[in-house]
Amino acid sequence: MLISEKLARALSVQVGNEFGASLQYVMLASYFEREALPVLAARFYEQADEERMHAMKISHYVNAAGGTLEIQAIPKGKADFASAEEGVQLALDWELTVTRQINDLVGIAIIESDHLAQNFLVWFVNEQLEEVSSMDMLLKTIQRAKGDMLRVEEYVSRSGAKAPESGLEPGA
Repeated sequence: MLISEKLARALSVQVGNEFGASLQYVMLASYFEREALPVLAARFYEQADEERMHAMKISHYVNAAGGTLEIQAIPKGKADFASAEEGVQLALDWELTVTRQINDLVGIAIIESDHLAQNFLVWFVNEQLEEVSSMDMLLKTIQRAKGDMLRVEEYVSRSGAKAPESGLEPGA
């Protein structure tokens, strides 16, 4: 077994967190769809797929390293929002929480001198820079638009609301 039980359990918790993020993003996308904001809806459906992919990537790693994947119950997400700003703020807060969770996983891998896990988790560390930057940029765009959601839709459709390249490419 290449992975400790402690790290396998912690990664299992993170798989649940990633699935929880995916479900939350589906609910955000649904909110934007109900609000007739199809570009934002598409952006969050895409984000939901990405979070699911993160969960699967971690699942495969735990299995490949000889661990046992045990996903706990996923908490209920939020479906209704007072505004687009509230929804995107929730997404940004979520990404900041995930960043702390990933950093904690790296900390466990460092303490355990698990270099394989450290190497695996570097991808997620770099990915979180993109995730947080992207949500922060989207939130600032919504705040500057002062309720003009058509302007936000136009911006997102042109730019994809992705963060500028950081030079830290996930997977590189």
